[in-house]
Amino acid sequence: MESAAAYRSRFCSSQVTRLKRAFFALFAVLFLFSAPAFSQERADEAPECNPARPTVSTPATLTPVGYLQFESGGLYASDSGEFHSQLSVNQVTKLTVSSRLQFLALFEPYAHSKIAGRQSSSDAGGVSAGIQGVLLRGEGKRPTVSASYIRLLYAGTAPDIDIGTAKNTAILLVSTDLAGFHVDINGLASEQSDSGVRRAQFGQTLSISHPVGKVTIAGELWRFSQPLTRGNSAGNLWAASYALRKNLVVDAGFNRGLTSTSTQWEGFAGFTYLLPHRLSRAR
Repeated sequence: MESAAAYRSRFCSSQVTRLKRAFFALFAVLFLFSAPAFSQERADEAPECNPARPTVSTPATLTPVGYLQFESGGLYASDSGEFHSQLSVNQVTKLTVSSRLQFLALFEPYAHSKIAGRQSSSDAGGVSAGIQGVLLRGEGKRPTVSASYIRLLYAGTAPDIDIGTAKNTAILLVSTDLAGFHVDINGLASEQSDSGVRRAQFGQTLSISHPVGKVTIAGELWRFSQPLTRGNSAGNLWAASYALRKNLVVDAGFNRGLTSTSTQWEGFAGFTYLLPHRLSRAR
């Protein structure tokens, strides 16, 4: 008779396999769908994407109305409280349905971790969904102010990085341009739980970027409380992104942890791609 531990291991392995297949199937459909769209719409006529990656901060401005935007990438993290090292894939999909409202889905289909004793495991990460709405439209020197809510749908079995996994998250977002620099500021309040214990988590992020031709350089400082361990996680992030065309931007960068309970090193690379085919009319 199969033991409970063996059953859990086999079940988690099958879940990871299904999520990996679904993730790669999504990209196959994405590029097959976008191929005819590129033949119908020239690159210079394509809408301009609005990347949120690779910084922790999210812009208060929304993506173009009626277009799907995909933000995909890989992350390598080392020297964290939960693991020795981890290689993961992450995906955020956004759809703005009006000039003030955007829907988003976030998931981590795969994470390979080396934990204590250098044991390794392959797991599925979390799946979340949320909305973002514009409260105040930016105009001139006036910043854009938005609010968003994100709900965890599936926690996954992959070890968390230093920020942890929140069940519910509320975010206040502010974006503006000052003297040729773009500034994104986020304030976050979320709920974390473990073994029936629920605690409030608070976070702040400040990202400043500046374009140099088609390349954009970004620097960021961020900090999150760690309510379940009574610590604080903080980091300094640097990244560069390059616009291959208006609707396709590639990026790469690194993050250095600033406290003893932070993940010490993170390296990442990915892309933001806006489908050049409108799904719905602008409102």
